[in-house]
Amino acid sequence: MPYIEGRTVHDADAHIMETPELLETYVEDRFRQAVRRFDVFSAIPDYADRFEAVRYRHDDAEWRAGDASQILLRKNWDALGAWRREDRPAALDHLGVASQLVFNTMLSAFLSDLEHGDDLGLAYAAARGHNRAMAAFCGIDRRLLATGYVPLADPAQAVAIAREAIAMGCKALLIPSRCPRDHAPSHVALDGVWAQAQEAGLPIVFHVGGGGPLLSRAYFNNGLPPVPDFHGGAENFRSVDYMAIPNPPMQTLATLILDRVLDRFPRLKLGVIEQGASWLPGWMRALDSAWTAFRKNEERLQKMSLKPSEFVRRQIRVTPYPHEDTGWIIANAGPEVCLFSTDFPHVEGGRNPIKRFDDALAGTPDAARHRFYCDNFVDLMGAGLAPALRAA
Repeated sequence: MPYIEGRTVHDADAHIMETPELLETYVEDRFRQAVRRFDVFSAIPDYADRFEAVRYRHDDAEWRAGDASQILLRKNWDALGAWRREDRPAALDHLGVASQLVFNTMLSAFLSDLEHGDDLGLAYAAARGHNRAMAAFCGIDRRLLATGYVPLADPAQAVAIAREAIAMGCKALLIPSRCPRDHAPSHVALDGVWAQAQEAGLPIVFHVGGGGPLLSRAYFNNGLPPVPDFHGGAENFRSVDYMAIPNPPMQTLATLILDRVLDRFPRLKLGVIEQGASWLPGWMRALDSAWTAFRKNEERLQKMSLKPSEFVRRQIRVTPYPHEDTGWIIANAGPEVCLFSTDFPHVEGGRNPIKRFDDALAGTPDAARHRFYCDNFVDLMGAGLAPALRAA
């Protein structure tokens, strides 16, 4: 019996859990040594032994007997289909979702840092390796929708890698919310990226981890004992970090809207994934306030065909966290914007996301609930979602 029954639910945020050899397997030979020097797993104590133990468990018949009953209880590398692609279709069956938009786990910050470094050749080679890996993993089942990373640092290379990601089967283009070093994310030289996505009917997406360093380390030097993070350690995800998560996408999206990228590409859809949504209603009002205050003096604002908040409702889709008041967000941002997600197989997604979201949506009209679980995702994904999977 699947976790979700009796309704069509699409999952806007799911992940692979990379293994140490994944990226170097798919990167071009001449960049393999350079990629290997950036050991993104080094923060995991004794990770070679840990992965050996993980592989042993996933090959153990007694362990695998719990695949269905433990589908939302086993997390990270222990989860079914988290790193072995042959197991992921069964994970989808046990979850009962109609599709999953799939992101990396360990590589976002690495790819962002490379993009802001001095070796753009390596940055784009690593991005291509990432995209090949994602396409290969998701190629086993049409319900798995791969995201391909597009660094924005070099507009000409960004246009080229977007074309390649679409050609290899990626169903969404993942871009950083961190501003490039030398130009705005709305620079007209990047119009070729948006044009290709619009023409292909595929979305541009942002994900947590793509905003670069969120806070100065000084914020955590408070003279008090270290605070454990969400996972029980002391370095990754705490309440103070959490407050900064939406800042990069808010600024980048505002720039794209006010510089009229969404106006010039009216069929382009953007997804903001795993960055919460409580910020959304106030941000939409702030955008409209900026438009009102500066429209008299800024020709770009005078040319806008809609108010900024209307572009948001038309073209931007956002995933709330399961602990947020999703009903309040929908009531104040509009029924078009919010998306359901599990964050599978990460701890942050919780053990019963459907219940938590259903509870938060108590009192929300049925049509808006249906949009949250299904229709808004279908709208976001466009041609990236096979027609047979869209059933409402």
